[in-house]
Amino acid sequence: RHFRNPFLYERQILPLTTIPPGKIGIVTSKVGAELPSGEFLAASGQKGIWRQVLGPGKYRINPQGYQVDVLDAISIPVGYVGVITSLSGEQAPAGAFAQRNQKGVCQDILQPGLYYVNSKEFNVDVLEIGVNQVSLLGVKGSEVITKRQIVTQTKAAEELQRNVLMEQREKREDYLEQSQSLGAAAKSVARAPRKPPADAASKLKKTGEEVKVRDEKTLQTFALSQFVEFPSKDGFTISLDMTVEFELLPESVAMVFRTYGDLPAVVDKIILPQILSVSRLKGSAYGAKDFIVGEGREKFQNDLTETLANTLKVKDIIVHNALIRHVGVPMQILDPIQQASIAVEQDLTNKEMQNTAKKQAELNTETGLIEQKREQVVQETEKLKAEIKADQEKQVAETRALAGKSVAEIEKDSAIVRADKVRKLGEADAKVIQLVEGEKANGQLMKTQAFSDPLAFSLWEMAGRLTDDLKITILHAGPGTLWTDLEKAKLGELGGAKILTEPAKPVK
Repeated sequence: RHFRNPFLYERQILPLTTIPPGKIGIVTSKVGAELPSGEFLAASGQKGIWRQVLGPGKYRINPQGYQVDVLDAISIPVGYVGVITSLSGEQAPAGAFAQRNQKGVCQDILQPGLYYVNSKEFNVDVLEIGVNQVSLLGVKGSEVITKRQIVTQTKAAEELQRNVLMEQREKREDYLEQSQSLGAAAKSVARAPRKPPADAASKLKKTGEEVKVRDEKTLQTFALSQFVEFPSKDGFTISLDMTVEFELLPESVAMVFRTYGDLPAVVDKIILPQILSVSRLKGSAYGAKDFIVGEGREKFQNDLTETLANTLKVKDIIVHNALIRHVGVPMQILDPIQQASIAVEQDLTNKEMQNTAKKQAELNTETGLIEQKREQVVQETEKLKAEIKADQEKQVAETRALAGKSVAEIEKDSAIVRADKVRKLGEADAKVIQLVEGEKANGQLMKTQAFSDPLAFSLWEMAGRLTDDLKITILHAGPGTLWTDLEKAKLGELGGAKILTEPAKPVK
């Protein structure tokens, strides 16, 4: 909260300065000390363009004192590197990289990624690394084919990369227009329009007009006006259609850019002159026929590739292949050579047809032999199957007979065991009876010997055999009692028992 006297101060409410993702803000100070002569980047407290840029975010900046220009950040695609050129400071010595606070090409390069670089302080040129092609199309001229942009995961990053590549494309087209040796030829159908500034793009969006994205196809090819043509050893004019595959290594890109410039300049100043020179030098040692016949053409291609690779390697350019696609030879020599070649090829064709017929006959013979062998193998197989089956049945019968024999032997042994068992059980029972009865006899003998009297033993035996229900009545008669009617007499009525049952008389 701020408390200001409205009579002394006038206030104005403005929106914050917003830097969207993928953008940068370049600040120009309208206040401060004047810059020294020759300087255009301001330090703290000076008027001019700040070295430091504003990254994505919101900032409270007074628009009366500072101007903020929103520009794209530098997005280096995969397969490319960024070569940095410092625009401020003292000029670097000739043939040397720019150091800190020096103007010129820097040795360090930018790897693929997103960078917030002040375009007023540094210029970033995007160059392809890896394999590129230079195709020489005879009298039609030449073209340089570069790699395509690799699609990224986000549309914002892809658009930033496309814009960076298009800016580089526009620089190359400017070089093509300004270079007299290249003739200002461009293979793209129409030159892509330059990207409108941020303010113009925002106005187009506000008015509903679509902002056209630059066509990716214009990034792929640019054409040159030079072609390969030289006299052969026998004086005929030879023209070549060829493709040279070359590569710029990341560690040497800055050196190549500082020495020669961007890719079109490298092709114009180094690669094409070397291709033309080596082609004429090597080609003049071959006759016109050598470029038509396969062996001579292949030898020339190998010599051309090796010489180009050795020559350009010194200049930090790697050549992988130099491929000859078409050779233009005058018809007065081409037609006889072609007719002779056709005759040779026809003769070879006839010989091959004869060989083919011979091989066909041999094939038929071999086919018959194979069929015969097949039938023989079938018969032998059936015979072998029958022998195996008979042998198996024989083995089964023998196995069954042996099994029956084994069963009979087992039954025999079982019968012997059972008979022996019965015999032993009978002997055991007889032995038991013998022992038991013998002991019983011994017991009787011992009992008899114990009584020493046969009559006494007999009485004991008789007493032992009496039934348990036997009753014995003992009667005692008093003095003068007759022993009569014993069966009716009772113990309680006779003798002393009677006395026991009578009540006692009192003593007088």
